Amino acid sequence: MQSLAMIDNWPVPTAAAAVVRADGTVVGAHGPTAHRFPLASVTKPLAAYAALVAYEEGAVELDEPAGPEGSTVRHLLAHTSGLAFDEHRVTAAPGTRRLYSNAGFEVLGDHIAKATDIPFPEYVRQAVLEPLGMTSTTVDGSPAKDGISTVDDLARFAAEVQAPRLLDPRTVLAAQTVVHPGLKGVLPGYGHQNPNDWGLGFEIRDHKSPHWTGSSSSPATFGHFGQSGTFLWIDPVAGAACVALTDRAFGPWAVEVWPAFTDAVLAELRSGR
Repeated sequence: MQSLAMIDNWPVPTAAAAVVRADGTVVGAHGPTAHRFPLASVTKPLAAYAALVAYEEGAVELDEPAGPEGSTVRHLLAHTSGLAFDEHRVTAAPGTRRLYSNAGFEVLGDHIAKATDIPFPEYVRQAVLEPLGMTSTTVDGSPAKDGISTVDDLARFAAEVQAPRLLDPRTVLAAQTVVHPGLKGVLPGYGHQNPNDWGLGFEIRDHKSPHWTGSSSSPATFGHFGQSGTFLWIDPVAGAACVALTDRAFGPWAVEVWPAFTDAVLAELRSGR
């Protein structure tokens, strides 16, 4: 795909990208796709997928208590537990505000580790990484932000989310459906959004503006971006997903180039080139 070459003009030392269709076909890749990049918050979808495997295995229930009083596994996945961004401090009642929370994902990882009697990094490896052949990926440390992966591996994950083998498709549909609709909140890097919609571990685009995806991205688009200059989006209307990883921290440069890049990728997909 010619559009992927746009990453060569990004003001970053290293970048790689790929596009994956819903049938798992990698229709384009550019840059060092085997290079391992820190994912930052793109770690969260991997952790969330492992949590959903734990749910389907019967190790946890989505509505069982987890985290602050009144909070559940579902609240933690949807950033509605009331926990603060990076502190294990409660700042709102569960289900009342969308408070994006690394702490919430850390509590989630601890909860699943206790329920399965397996350290969470090892659980992610066994539940998600190993079955998908993601041999260059680790989720050590915080399940909110300490993952390391490659474009090649995340392309495998993007194929899985679009055509699930590890989970029931109905579970994945629930993960990309708004949990607690109508809640306001801050989308890190993009300011206050009303509503600030999320599913189970995935951010949902809907009609957010500004946003890190493109102006032509469908409202059904879901995914995540990371403060290490990384993103993964899946657009069900386009029938495709895109991964882009860099080694420059998110900032104004990304706000400027990411939407135009996504629009170019979507235009090329629509043209059938």
